[in-house]
This record gives sequence, structure tokens and C-alpha cells, in this order.
Amino acid sequence: MEVLAAAVGALVVTPAKLLCNCVCSKINTTINVQSNLDDVEKEMKSLTDRRKEIIHETEAAKKEGSQIRAPIITWLEDVKELQPRVNRIHENKPSTCFLNFSKRYKGGREVEEILKNIKRLLKDGKFPQGLVDPTRVPRAVEHIPGPSIQGQTTASKALEKTMKLLSDDRFQRIGIWGLGGVGKTTMVRTLNNELKSTSRNIFGVIIWVTVSKNLDMKQVQTQIALRLNLETKMEESVERMAIRLHHRLMNEEKYLLILDDVWQKLDLDSLGVPQPDVHKGSKIILTTRFMEVCRKMMTDVEVKVDVLNDEEAWQLFSQKAGDVAHLEGIKPFAEAIARECCGLPLAIIIVGAAMRRKTKVELWEDALKELQRSVPSVEGIEDEVYKPLKWSYDSLQGNNTKSCFLYCSLFPEDFSIEVSELVLHWRAEGLIDEQQNYVDSVNRGIALIENLKDSCLLEDGSKKGTVKMHDVVRDVAIWITSSSEDGCKSLVRSKFCLSEISVGEFSNSLKRVSFMNSHIRSLPNCLIQCPEVSTLLLQGSCPFEEIPGRFLLGFETLKVLNLSRTNIRSLPCSILLLGNLCALFLRHCKYIEVVPLLGSLSKLQILDLCGTSIRKLAGEIELLSNLRQLDLSYTRKLKAIPTGIIFRLSCLEVLDVTNSSYQFLVKGEEEGETTFEELIQLDGLLVLSIKLKSIPLLSSDDLSWINRLRRFQILIGPTAYTFLTTHDKSVAVSKIDFTQDSILQLWDISNSLVLKNCSNLNLMLDNLVINTDVGFIGLKSLTIERCTITKSCPVRGLAACCDLLPNLEELTLGHLNRIKSISELFGQLGLRFLKLKSIEVRGSSEMKYLLSCGHIIQTLPNLEVIKVSFCWALKELFNYDSGQNMAPDPVVPKLRTLQLEDLFSLRILGSLRRLPFTIQNTGTIKEIKGESEWWDALLWDDDETKTSLLPYFHPAMRVSQLLRQDKLGWDEEKLNSLFDELSAKAIQRPPISGVTNETPLHLFAQCQFAKAIWFSNNWSIRPDQWNLSSTAHLVDLIMTPPPELVVIPAVQVFGALATDQIWRSRNAVIFEGAKIDMKKIQTQLLCRFEEHLASRNLVITMEHTVRTERWIRPEQGVIKINCNAAVSQNRPYVAIVARDWRVTLVFPMSKRVETIIPLQAEAEAIYWATQQALKLGA
Repeated sequence: MEVLAAAVGALVVTPAKLLCNCVCSKINTTINVQSNLDDVEKEMKSLTDRRKEIIHETEAAKKEGSQIRAPIITWLEDVKELQPRVNRIHENKPSTCFLNFSKRYKGGREVEEILKNIKRLLKDGKFPQGLVDPTRVPRAVEHIPGPSIQGQTTASKALEKTMKLLSDDRFQRIGIWGLGGVGKTTMVRTLNNELKSTSRNIFGVIIWVTVSKNLDMKQVQTQIALRLNLETKMEESVERMAIRLHHRLMNEEKYLLILDDVWQKLDLDSLGVPQPDVHKGSKIILTTRFMEVCRKMMTDVEVKVDVLNDEEAWQLFSQKAGDVAHLEGIKPFAEAIARECCGLPLAIIIVGAAMRRKTKVELWEDALKELQRSVPSVEGIEDEVYKPLKWSYDSLQGNNTKSCFLYCSLFPEDFSIEVSELVLHWRAEGLIDEQQNYVDSVNRGIALIENLKDSCLLEDGSKKGTVKMHDVVRDVAIWITSSSEDGCKSLVRSKFCLSEISVGEFSNSLKRVSFMNSHIRSLPNCLIQCPEVSTLLLQGSCPFEEIPGRFLLGFETLKVLNLSRTNIRSLPCSILLLGNLCALFLRHCKYIEVVPLLGSLSKLQILDLCGTSIRKLAGEIELLSNLRQLDLSYTRKLKAIPTGIIFRLSCLEVLDVTNSSYQFLVKGEEEGETTFEELIQLDGLLVLSIKLKSIPLLSSDDLSWINRLRRFQILIGPTAYTFLTTHDKSVAVSKIDFTQDSILQLWDISNSLVLKNCSNLNLMLDNLVINTDVGFIGLKSLTIERCTITKSCPVRGLAACCDLLPNLEELTLGHLNRIKSISELFGQLGLRFLKLKSIEVRGSSEMKYLLSCGHIIQTLPNLEVIKVSFCWALKELFNYDSGQNMAPDPVVPKLRTLQLEDLFSLRILGSLRRLPFTIQNTGTIKEIKGESEWWDALLWDDDETKTSLLPYFHPAMRVSQLLRQDKLGWDEEKLNSLFDELSAKAIQRPPISGVTNETPLHLFAQCQFAKAIWFSNNWSIRPDQWNLSSTAHLVDLIMTPPPELVVIPAVQVFGALATDQIWRSRNAVIFEGAKIDMKKIQTQLLCRFEEHLASRNLVITMEHTVRTERWIRPEQGVIKINCNAAVSQNRPYVAIVARDWRVTLVFPMSKRVETIIPLQAEAEAIYWATQQALKLGA
């Protein structure tokens, strides 16, 4: 009984306790309402204050160009959403009436919940990881290419001393000073690069800035900002930029600022650089020619870079002069010349190069005498620098070579001069034989430039096709041109920060004047007597908008006038009085809309209207009987070139209409416009770049004329596009039917041929075999993209008698349907690919083999590059019917690059299981990319080889890897896992494609999240397959799919919906701090897709209510479609109604849309109506 009583007691007590606890909890909640309300008010004030602090800090960070971390954005939104709830409980306090216990308890529970959320947000609002996205942090050190001080003991000692100073906290400012050309920049560059390659770097970021002689504070600030990944704004003042830089650098733990080539005191405060004694641990290194600059910059220690000693100087000189310097009779003179260079590396290099391969003793003895006898008129450093450099200038051989060298000094310091532009100036000045044609003049100019480079008076510029002068060499050139020697006196004020030109600087003896890139706001409105000036360079001086009429009157012998990249609206009438003008450059003068009347400039040879806004080519152009070069490239608004104008330019050698909106016609297309047939009558034309609307039918004489051209780029078709090519004779064809016989002529005249979006490709290839007995020996590059292939059977037994493309070096195929291999496509052409260097194939979904070689093992002896991507059916690169997978000898013995991407069906080749590298030859590898699984499966001869190659391996993971098991499906579990990962990444770093100026194209082609949405559809459209270059191309792809996608139903609908869904999700992430729910997005997209496909005809039984405007009857035979949108919170719809000219209802339709934004709904309605109209029209 006691046991039973205990059991019964337990059964009674336990529920009672639970009941009691529940009741007590509710009573406490009810009793503590007021106390909790007070706590809510107190804690909410703290939370609001914290929110204000974070908003203030994030706004400041945004102005500095930083990205705010996603958790901060989410936290701010959560606080913002909580505030209305707090306001409501204060306005509607829970009832204090005891009888209304239930209502009071409910209100108390809400207060407790809000208080709990406030405390949570206060705790979460500390953000120990900071507010700014760390991915914006720049790399600590950037490698700076250039020569090093290897083998120079003196410079190496200075370098080691500087390294030790960097680790000594007593020195914050270090001055590196020495003679111009002594190697200060080379030494500091070596220091920067050694800090990158060793563990001695103690700085968070090293910033390299080139200051130059003409101090430009804004340019210095811009270099610092770019290094720190800060946004730069052209309109921003120096003061405002200084504030942003100061704030950014103060947030850096330690930095090293290297100021190279400082010529005067640089105010760090005005620049925005914190003083090193304030920002502990940071340091500044400056290089300068003058100790006085170090003093003014208040350096803590100075390191002088001395000239080379005799042994080092001789070693450097003999290296540059070559073995000839060691010959018995020459060596004494060579050693004396090296000593005469005073140990200055720049002088030694220049003089040594000038004496290279000169084997006559007399030349060396004369050189030494000249160096000893030359007496420059400038004191100080001239004796140690200018004397050897002046001698190098004096030793230049050839007509006008010296003048060509001095002409280069008209361009700004550290300026990379376009070789083509420089040669044009030389030609117009008469420094190159005017009797030579354009091509010969260019060749001569390049030869002169190479001569100057060999003499170390010019060097390669920052990009291909440019040259520049070393600043010391330029100083010497300006020193020479400042005198009247050789009639080459010049006034050079290029890259000066001038607001206006001082008339007092001009003189009657001037030969050339340059105010290039000088930011001039206005030109003198007065007569300036410069009767001998032949060149006037004003390009890049953007602010001034007009040229006063009197300004040019004094330049009566002017030959070259360059006004490029200025804001001028028109030219003054006084330009017509420049009877000797040979070249007028108006390049990128975007405000010029009308070609001036230039008919009186009878000597004008070069007219550059590139980038102007002209709409019609007129203005007496046809009267320029001596015009040799006419540049109309990038004239986006050019619509008309009246017939007869170009034809009358009988001396024309160069016509460039690249990237212009103007298309030349073929005879018979339109009246009044210039035709291609007119151009053929220009016997002197050598270089041609034009667009044609259609393919001209060329006679044998026409073909001979085209073959006489030295260079041409001809774009044919309604949507012909400009392309970059290194070949002299290029043709691109777009949207043309290959059944035309005239297409065959293009193969015969071009080195490079591009065929894009054309039809009947296989018929054209058959015609090539039928209509030619010899190969097209000139064709070296062939590109075929998005061309359709018909199903018609090839001609039985059709085969070329020889290799029709014996010199083909580059082959690119893109998005071609219905081909199994390259061999199948070109089989009848008899191609052997003996000179082929590069093959690139992308997006050919039915291709199974790259080359099918039959029973003969074919070797591709010169093939260096193979790139294959998005060919999902590709099984092997090379297929042999004999059953062997590989040839006994290497098929591609010279292969350098093998790039295989997204090839779902590709079998792992035997040669790819073991890389052809050993520990002895791993140094030749630059990069290895591939999937981690492939890398892990590789076989190695030894672990040392794998370890040495591991730093070069970069794993590549693509979303499309998940689709390999089933082309039309996906692994649900893996895909969902990937979605979660992508969602987290998207939250961490908006914009979600990683591109600052994000567009729908970036999302479509680069964003992994966007790709995941695309990949999750049933037909696995892969947007990264297509070669897109703009958002317009994206729209064109969706609205007019290529042949590969035409068979896919409703691809346009899905494309439009997916693009819209991706863009809306992106905006939600960036502007609303939303989280990406991939399953929700996927479900929404599929629902929208099904709903659009299920849009149906509706029978409208109701009469319309109110007619807002009168319906206008269409013309007879026309159907008129009206569309409208009705938007509410829950039921947004669009509707279209079609009636014919008899007012008969043709059809009414409506459907629901996924937007509550009126403008978007209207756009949906218009788009839908347009689609229905297209269906009716078809």
C-alpha cells in the first residue's frame, strides 16, 4: 500500500509542479510588464545609438571606396525593422486592469520577446571582424619589372644599407639621392622586388609612385589611390582626395611609400599621406637627384647612390660594347672611354651600345677625342652626364636622324609615344622622304626608331607599339633644342600645369612648340610672330574650347597642327591661311560635328578625324588633291559620304573607316552614296579599312587592285563587327548566305578570314573544291562561328586535288552544329595542317573528335596550342580507325598549351595520366589548371617532381561538373549543397559577380550563382558557352537563339525569366541585404516559367466599363493589338486584345505576371504583345 500511495502521490505532485510553474511564469510576465517596458526603452536607446555609430562609419567607409560586409547590412536592417514594434508597444501599453488578465499577459509576452531581440542585437552589434570587406585589401607587394643591380657591388651595398634602415625604428624617412642616371630607381626597384620574394617584408602594403619633374599632385594621388584599390574620380579636388587617402592610410597598420624621381619638396599633408612620426611603423623612401630635396623633405637619413668604380664601369661597358672592347688594339681606348663616362650607368650603357661591333681602331680613338673635347654650356651635372650623352647624339648617322630624336622630346616626360603617331609627325615635318609612299615611310620610321633604341636614346614604352625617352635623355634633348643649333630650337612645355600660354615665351627663332597635355584653359587672342615654327602640339589640353582666330596668323610656315583630345567645337577661319599645313590632327575632338572648309589647304597630306562627331563627309574634302591619309575611324555618327568625294582624292594612300557607323555600298544598292567600286579607282591606295553592306562581285582587275593593297580590313554584312588581328589582309563576313559565288573570292585575297552567323557553310566548302584547282596560299588564319550547316548530302567523291589551305596557321571554330570533327567539316579540302600552330574549338555540342585521322597516323609538326571548350560530346582529341589511341611518335611534338574545359564525355587520355615533366625540366612550366580529382589521379615518377609542380597547379571547379552524370538532369544533393555555398559567398561579397560596375552580362557570364540558376533547368543551357561581349549580345542570344538552341522549346521564355530573376535577386542582395534562398528562387522561376507557357486564350464575356481614349481603326488588312496591365498586391495581370480593320475581335488573352511594379508590368504586356504580333506575322 505504501508503494501504491507513493506512486499515486508522484502522479499528483509532478503535474501540479508543472501547472504551478506555468501559472507562476504567466503571473511574472503579467506583473513585470512595466519593468520590462522600462528596460526596452533603455536598451532600445543604446541600440539606436549603436546603429547611428555604425551608419556613420559605414558611410565614411563607402566614400573611401570600401565594401561593407554583408552581416553589417543585415544587422542594420534588423534594427530598422525592430523600431516600429517598439513604438507600437509604447503606444499600446498592455492593460493594467487585473480583470483583463489574458490581454495583459499577451502584451507582456510581446514586451519580453522584443527585449530579448534588443539584447541580442546589442550583443551582435560589436562586429570584432570590422565593417569593411577584407577582400578589397591590396596585395602587400607588387613586382615592378625592369633591370636589377646584379653584379654592381657599389649599388648592392647601398641596397643592403637601405634594407637595414627599414627595420630600424629610428628612421621613418629615408632619402636616396645621387646623380641623374646613376641607378637610384633601379636600386629602389630591386629593393621592392626583393621584399616581395623574401621574408624581410614587414609592411602591410608597399606603394610605388613615380613623381617626375613636373609635379602633378592629382596624378601622384591617383597612383596611390589605385595601389590601394580606392576609387578615383576625375572631378574630385586635390583636397578632397587628400582626405580620403589620409583616412585610408591611417587604417593601414604599416605601409612603405616609395616616391621615385622627386624634383622638389612634396607636401605630404596636401597629398594626404600621414606623417611617419604620427603613423608609427610606416616609412617613406624618396629618390632624388638633389640633397636639397632630402633636406626640405626632412629625411631622417640619406643614402647616396654613388657612381660605379672603374672595375664595375668597365664590366658594364664591356658587356654593352661586346667582345670588340677586348681586342688588343681597341682595349686601351675602350677603357679610357669607360672612364670618361664617369661611372654613370646610363652613360656607360649608351656609349657602350654605340660602339658595339665597331672594329676599327680609328673609330675608338675618335670617339675618345670627341668625349674629351665636347664642352656643354650647362654647368654642374652637364660635365658628368650631358657630355657623353651629347656625344651619343652627335654620333647618330643618317639624314634627319638627329631631328627625329629631338622631335621625341616634344612629348611629355615618361610618356609612351605611339610609334604610328610619331612616324606620321615625322613624315608631315619632312623628316622622312615625302616622295616615299605611306608603307615605305612607316618602314623607314620604324628603322629610325630601332636605330635610336639601339643607341639607347629611346626605349620601349609601357605597352606594345610605343616608345619613350628616359628622363635624363629627354633632358639632354631639351637642352639641345633650347639653343638655336641646327635650326631646331624648340619651346617645350608639355605636361605643365598651365592655365594659359604666356606670349612672352615665344620668339621668332622657334622651330617647334609643344604644350601637349598642359591643361590649357584658353589660347592667346593675339598675333604671335612665329614665322619658322613647323610643329604646334596642343593635344590633350582638354579645357580650352575654341581657337582664337588671330592666334594662328603668326604660324605661317606651320606644317603639323595637333589639336587631338581637346574640347574645341570648330576651327577658326584663320586655319585656311596655313598654306603649308601638311597634317591636321583632330583625333577624338568629340564636339566637332562638321568638317571645316579645308579646300584651300592644298598641301594637306594627313587629315585625322578619328572619334569626331561628324555626320557627313563634305567640307570641300574633294579639293585636297594632295591628301594621302584620311582617318574616319570611330566616327559613330557618320551617316553620309556623298558619291565622288573619295574618288577625287587621287593621291589617297590610307583610308581608315574602322568602327565607324558608315557602311560603303555595292554598286546598284543606293544612289548618292559612295560605293566600293569608287574606291577601286584609287590607284595609289595602300591601306584600307572599311565596312560593306554586301559582298561585291569582283572582276579580275578588281582582284588585282585588292592584291596590290599592302594592308586591308574589310567587314562585310549588315552586322559586321570590328575585330583585332595581327594579319595584314583581313576579311570578316557576317550574316551572309554562302550560296553566293562571290564569297569564294574572299578566300583568295585574305590572310585572315572570319565567317560569322552565315548560312550554308558546307555548300560553300563544296564550292571551294569545285571552283579551284590550286590552294589558297595566302590564308593563314580562319575563324568560323555560328554558321549553319545544311543536311543536304555532300557531292559524292568530291575531294580537292591538293591541300587547299597549305599555309593555315590559326583555326578557330565556334558554335557549329552538325559536325562530328574538324576532319569531317574540312575533309574534302585535303587539309594536312602542316603549318598549323593553333586550334581553338568552343561550343560545338555534337563534335566527337577534334581530328579523325583514319588509318594514317597524322603528325601536326608545328601545332603549339590546343584549346577546346564546351564540346559536350567530345570523346577524344585524335581518333584513329586502326584502333590505337595514340601514335607511336608524338602527334603534336611542339605542343606548348593544352586547354580542355567543360568536356563532359572526354575520355582521360593516357598521356594525361602522367605529365611529361621531371625535376630537371619543371622550370619550363608556367601554369597548370585542372580539376582536383584529375590532379590527384596523376601518376608521378617521384614525389619531388609533384612537389615542385604543386605551386603551379590551380584547381578549377565549375558548376557544370555536377551535371556530368546526366546531361539533362542534376545531382539534387550536390546542387543544393552548392547553392548553399554560393548563397553564403553572394552575401559576403556583393556585387555577386565580383565586378564593380556590374551589368546583366556579368551576371549571365561570370556569376556562379547565376550559372547555378541556369544549370538547374531541364535542358542545361550553359550561358558561359557563348562568346558574349555586351548586354546587347545577351539579349540577342535570348531573343534569337543560335542553331544549337532552336530545337529547345521555349528557350526565349526561360532566358528572359531567368535573366530577370537573377537581376532581381542581385538587387535584393546588394540594396536590401537579403539572403539568397536558392530553393525558393528555383521554385519561383519554374512556376513563372510554367505559368508563361500555360498562358491561354480567354473568352471575355463582360463589356468594357470605361473607354479612356478613342480606339483608332487600323488600315485595311491590318490587325491592331492593344495591351494593358492591372497591378494589385496579390493579383497582377497583363492583357492583350487584337482587333482587325473591321473591328472584329481576333483574340483576347491575359495572364498573371510576377511583379507588382507598374512599369515592369507594362513592359511585360508590351513584350507579350510584340511576341504575339510576331507569331501573327509569321
